[in-house]
Amino acid sequence: MKQIVTVDDIMIKSVKSIEIPGSRDEVLDLMQKERISAVPVVRDGTLLGIVTRIDLLKHPTEEQIALLMTRDPVTITPDAPISEAARILIMTGLRRLPVVVKNKLVGIVTVADIVGAIGQMDITSPIKTYVKNGIVAVWEDTPVSVVSEIIRLSKHDALPVLNSKSELTGIITITDLINMSRIEDSVERSDMSSASDEDKWTWESMRDTMSLYYGVSRIKLPDIPVKNVMVKDVITAFHKTPVSDCAKKMRRNRIEQVPVITADNKLDGLLLDRDLLTVLVHQEE
Repeated sequence: MKQIVTVDDIMIKSVKSIEIPGSRDEVLDLMQKERISAVPVVRDGTLLGIVTRIDLLKHPTEEQIALLMTRDPVTITPDAPISEAARILIMTGLRRLPVVVKNKLVGIVTVADIVGAIGQMDITSPIKTYVKNGIVAVWEDTPVSVVSEIIRLSKHDALPVLNSKSELTGIITITDLINMSRIEDSVERSDMSSASDEDKWTWESMRDTMSLYYGVSRIKLPDIPVKNVMVKDVITAFHKTPVSDCAKKMRRNRIEQVPVITADNKLDGLLLDRDLLTVLVHQEE
């Protein structure tokens, strides 16, 4: 009888979390030091929410964890089969699921954990079936700040980087952006007029104005081209690469995506680790 692999078999049990009321700076520091993409938010072990790397980029001036985090995140229990975790991740578009027992955080299971399990299953079918159409790529001289905005607007976690000959020269991920981010503090001025243009008692071109100065803390990215910070030694695959071989490659190199190329190094697709999760769902059907 085939043994069912459960969430408990593959989940991360030593979870890095942050206690309310922590700060955004603490979350960013934890993400950079531990190279993790999300931080659960707890109070006395009870899960309250989760802050992801995309939350930080979407709200670069927000400092309060309570406003950054996703409250009441989708969760799973340790005894659930990994196929159920895969199904939830596919349906929600999430990358990780906190594992709870009676609302207490006991672990976390990620797309990468499930991909690692797929790598051990000796699935020889080619990855071609799981490579989706629709790639967003950037030119290697695109500024990092623009790349960040393209990632935010496209909702892609990674962008292949091309040179002027349309050859694949690198890849940039949202994790790379988070790792190079810095907190920048500044003071900004806001002029507030005490009278409007429609106020008949004010003289033309004259207003009683009050200037407010307030501190602003935001996430800052370097003003440099993406070619200076992109990953240049790109792990690639071909359409005929077996599923388990590709999954092993992703897990071994701790990457979330593999550009699919042609024999002459032209970009022909992008395989995301989450796309491989459908393998488990198909096996149950």
